[in-house]
Amino acid sequence: MPDQSLIPASGQKRKQPQDFAKASNSSRNSKRAKQTEARTILTQASDRALNRNGELDVSAFVKAREFEIKAMEESMGASKRSLSSRAFQQVPNELRRRTASHNVKKVPKKLRKRAAREMKEDNTPPMVSRRRKANAHMRLRPQTVDKLQNMHARAKKKRAEAREQKGAGSKPEKGNTPALHIRPLQKNTLSKPEQPAAKFRKRQKHKSWLPTHVYHAKRAHMTEPKHPLWRFAIPLRPTEKSFRKTHRAGSLRGCVAWDTSYTSTIGVEGVEASLLGLLRSLGVDEDVLSGNRMVKWRAGTRLWHGWVRERDGEKRWISEVDIVWCVQKGSPPASEASSTNGKRKRKFFLRVHPSAFLQLWTETLKVAKMQRPSVMVEDLRFEIGTIQLTGPGSTEALLAALKPVTKTSEEATVSACAETWSSLGLVTNPSTLPQNAVLGFEVSDPRLRYPPRTFKHPASDSANDELLQVLAEWPPDKVKTPQSIFDRTARLTASRLLPSQKAINRRKGDALPGDFPSAAPTDPQIPILLIVSRSPTSGAQGSWTLLLPWKCVLPVWYHIMHYPLSTGGNPRFGCLEETRQIAFEQGLPWFPGDYPGTQAGWEWELKERAKRQADWEKRPKGKRIAWDSLELGKTKKGEIGLGWACDWDYLFNPNPAPDPGTTSQATTKDSATTQEESANPAQNTLENPQGAEETQILPRPIHQVPLQQSARLLANPNLVPPTSHDITTVNLTLLSRGHPVTCARIYRLPTSSPNLRSQWLALASSILHPPKKTQNTTKDASNRNSNNKILASLPHNESHPLRTQHTAFSLLHPRERLTDGPLQPGNPAYPCVPDAEDLIGFVTTGNYDLGLGRGGAIGCIALSKIMQAQQQRSTDAETVEDSLTTDGEGEKMRMEVAELEKRLGKKVVRRLCVVRDAGQSVGRLARWELA
Repeated sequence: MPDQSLIPASGQKRKQPQDFAKASNSSRNSKRAKQTEARTILTQASDRALNRNGELDVSAFVKAREFEIKAMEESMGASKRSLSSRAFQQVPNELRRRTASHNVKKVPKKLRKRAAREMKEDNTPPMVSRRRKANAHMRLRPQTVDKLQNMHARAKKKRAEAREQKGAGSKPEKGNTPALHIRPLQKNTLSKPEQPAAKFRKRQKHKSWLPTHVYHAKRAHMTEPKHPLWRFAIPLRPTEKSFRKTHRAGSLRGCVAWDTSYTSTIGVEGVEASLLGLLRSLGVDEDVLSGNRMVKWRAGTRLWHGWVRERDGEKRWISEVDIVWCVQKGSPPASEASSTNGKRKRKFFLRVHPSAFLQLWTETLKVAKMQRPSVMVEDLRFEIGTIQLTGPGSTEALLAALKPVTKTSEEATVSACAETWSSLGLVTNPSTLPQNAVLGFEVSDPRLRYPPRTFKHPASDSANDELLQVLAEWPPDKVKTPQSIFDRTARLTASRLLPSQKAINRRKGDALPGDFPSAAPTDPQIPILLIVSRSPTSGAQGSWTLLLPWKCVLPVWYHIMHYPLSTGGNPRFGCLEETRQIAFEQGLPWFPGDYPGTQAGWEWELKERAKRQADWEKRPKGKRIAWDSLELGKTKKGEIGLGWACDWDYLFNPNPAPDPGTTSQATTKDSATTQEESANPAQNTLENPQGAEETQILPRPIHQVPLQQSARLLANPNLVPPTSHDITTVNLTLLSRGHPVTCARIYRLPTSSPNLRSQWLALASSILHPPKKTQNTTKDASNRNSNNKILASLPHNESHPLRTQHTAFSLLHPRERLTDGPLQPGNPAYPCVPDAEDLIGFVTTGNYDLGLGRGGAIGCIALSKIMQAQQQRSTDAETVEDSLTTDGEGEKMRMEVAELEKRLGKKVVRRLCVVRDAGQSVGRLARWELA
């Protein structure tokens, strides 16, 4: 009998309680209620089995137990059905699709039987191809197949007749006949990509595809077809969520691979003295070119990574480059290379980011023509491809894909690099190898060993000893044979000797089951160059850079991507965002985004600025940031500069910037568009380099200063930088919670307000040197927590003596209400941001660092303002005292600031800064280091 109180009067429908309504609207709560109901087992009380006299009624007892057993069985079945999921719900994340399919062939093989059984149980009609009505598109494929088969039959008949007429035997397999004539590469001219296939030709009209474009187009978000990046169709980000997965694969387990074939390669050949003169004109230091420190680099067994600049004018820095020399045939060992004659002809590769290629190409070509004897320059962008790997499993994946070609006993010296490479199976971090080491040898076609098998590590003490011995001796330093990848004939021969996939499959079919095809004398020998890079961050993973012919990238890429790692899973592919993420977690700036002082970096900033401005303008006024009404503390109001940009004009311009409100938005948009149009012609002159010199002037007067020059300037504050608009890149580490974002403002500690400076120094002292917790403070904290619990249990509407006592105490002692630890944003005592005159730079990349477990950023700061602050605090200490009052408070404040600076240390205080996100009023302490 239901409770009468629950039946509504007048027959109206009873309203559900509010909690029940919330639970029904939540999918999680409804699922939990469904599981709870399915697991509930109905029972019957034992009193029903007793009669009136208290004796046991056997028949009633048996019926009660029978009811409970049936209820338990029904509950077990219902619970199993409630927790079960269908076959398409068991597909991994990377294989899932937005909508399910009724075709069982669309799920993995191991789930097809289950999917067919579920469809049969649900009476779902299976999809049969013969039942579908053929439309025009479906009839197109059979017609095309018939045409191709007829064409192939006619061509095959003609070839057979030609063979009979010539009296020759069977023709070799396609692709195994070496090219007799190799067209020489044009010197000192820009090269053009090879004409693509007819069906892909229209899609590459204004851009070029990477060798792995089809692979990435199915798995990643690509650049827009009409808006390529650096004249390439580049993958931007994977279609699946991969932020944490990339971090784990790049540092903990697995590896990440990138197809970086868009990186430009310039080949330079000439007399060694002229080559050294060319590098000297591009800004390479003299100790690198002639000192004993870089002897191995000049011998061709190491790589040099550094900056190059313009020869004439203001000598602005262009970009970071990688330079690797070709080993001279029969050259002396690296220890004696400095005493060799400088008249011999040599080669080296100059590798640069594609955004700075045109500027560097024009400068290199100009300097090469000045050398006597002259130097020949080649554009190898579409001849040499690149694959980059990082992570603990990178060496393992490369060892499985790159199998050195077997050499004879007479060529034992040639295979020294190959033997060293084969002995690196136990390496889990490339940083343990010699820094910037270079390995050059030939490998076989990896398609002959597909599908790849897990590389077996030699687990023994002797293998570890052999590895340590190899690392100590490093035999590749004694190689006297040039790497074959520098030879254009070897590169093109390997590309043209690549057999078709049909020929590879035929050889696999002829091999024994479980065995790979045996090597043939006509197999291509792919020349490669392996380069080891070491991260400057201690404990970080190094990386491998693989250089190989352009057409050989795809076979090696598929072998790496499908390799089963010994730790489980497969290598992950990376895109442009993953490149920035790995560099950010290692504390390294990314070119060109983190170098706005270069021509390429400024063009990147203009494009990103236009995107951020368009995103801000398309939002309704009620849902976008009002820059004019932003409160920055005290009487300061309004954002500093343009909120959607790293406004370097405002930083270096003493006059106030125009109001970024509604009246100046159109002007700002027009100026940004004009700046972008003035920067874009440099990208459209790849086929006409003669007119490219007119676009080399930066639209804004900011100049990038590399790391070494910045460190030299900051070490001696008395030095004056070459120009007042020099900026340098820094790595920011937040000392508290939060993480900055792009376009965040970077301030130095206040210089004109001693009171505000003391507040920030006190906050830094509480973070870096927190007070030690004593037994009394622990007791006070426990008493305070217990009092808070008691106050929370008291009714809010009634007055209570304890509540009245607590309110009076909090009013008389306001500091006791503050929480333990440093001040947090939102507290009235939290310091406000410094003034606009203390602005020193902007954040170019900001995010949460999964490696450190805190926020971090990469930004750029003005060297002149940093050096000015250092000189003010070190040589002109009376400036602060003169600006203070004479009633004693100024002297007290000055002494407090000096005491805090002494406690923190001068080096720490010099590197402290305040970071504030654009559109926010809260600043956070951070420490900057040169990057």
